[in-house]
Amino acid sequence: MLLFDMVSKGRTIAIYISMLMMLSSCSNSNSTSTYLPETPTTYYDYSLLSPQNEPMDLQTFISDNLDADIILVGEWHSHSAIHRFQSDLFRAMFNNNPNIALSMEQFSRNKQAVVDQYLAAEIGEQTLIKEADAWFNYVSDYRALVEFSKAQQLDVIASNAPKKVVSCIGKEGLQYLDKLDGNERAWVAQNISTEDSAYKKQFLASMHHGTEVQNLKHFAAQVTWDETMAESMVQYLDENPNKRILHIAGKFHVENGLGIAASIKVRSPDLKVVIITPVTQLYENNETVRDYQLQVLAPPLQYVQYDNMLASYGEISLRNHGLECKK
Repeated sequence: MLLFDMVSKGRTIAIYISMLMMLSSCSNSNSTSTYLPETPTTYYDYSLLSPQNEPMDLQTFISDNLDADIILVGEWHSHSAIHRFQSDLFRAMFNNNPNIALSMEQFSRNKQAVVDQYLAAEIGEQTLIKEADAWFNYVSDYRALVEFSKAQQLDVIASNAPKKVVSCIGKEGLQYLDKLDGNERAWVAQNISTEDSAYKKQFLASMHHGTEVQNLKHFAAQVTWDETMAESMVQYLDENPNKRILHIAGKFHVENGLGIAASIKVRSPDLKVVIITPVTQLYENNETVRDYQLQVLAPPLQYVQYDNMLASYGEISLRNHGLECKK
């Protein structure tokens, strides 16, 4: 027993020394920058690069954009590396200047009161998820951002338009807004433009099914999201001029200065908006691109067999089946 105790104690001491060495190694590293692999090799890795393809760490990015009013971060929903980057960036921005707010595509204006209740610890997470219609991947991908906001007493802007209203616009067109009462109409941007633009051209080019009339209604729905998120942020900064905003939304909503960024500029041309777009291949023509690039591994191929893809499109076309819009 004595020999066993001595061996056990020896192993314990060895493990303890090993842990101290590991901690010492960590403490000697640069604690102000995130490890950024040159080429991402897992779905947790990312590399941040300037519009000129120059690698940079978070502190350099923040130092270069101290005067930014809004930073837009595009995402492929559920991409682990992008969500990790969002949390890293949010924390780094807060450490640099705590006068910051988080704006989210994932919550809509009509649920702002529920989000505020959660941040004030008046309700629990399951109530938030249910009553605020949180996305299915909230726990895995967005919880970290909201919990950081809650811990640091930061505002979270539920900036989007309600899904049902947007779906009805996609079904009937912008005239559907005339059916909403005063409270419901306030959930959507006051001004929504469907005029010809580079964004409209890009959106219609991405539509591979549906008639022209249907696709124009779908664009009206798409731009309703963009205009509402833009208006939400501009209104917040009007009321909180000392704040900055980190906004997260789908890649298509933010890239190349279109979508949300263009809508912000129409409302408040003097605001400085910085865009970070996820990419799998770095931009080759940097003369017309102003986005910072977040290099990550490409999302897995969704479909290999054509029949599987067609079946999925069929399901998408039926997702609003039974949708009840105001008469």
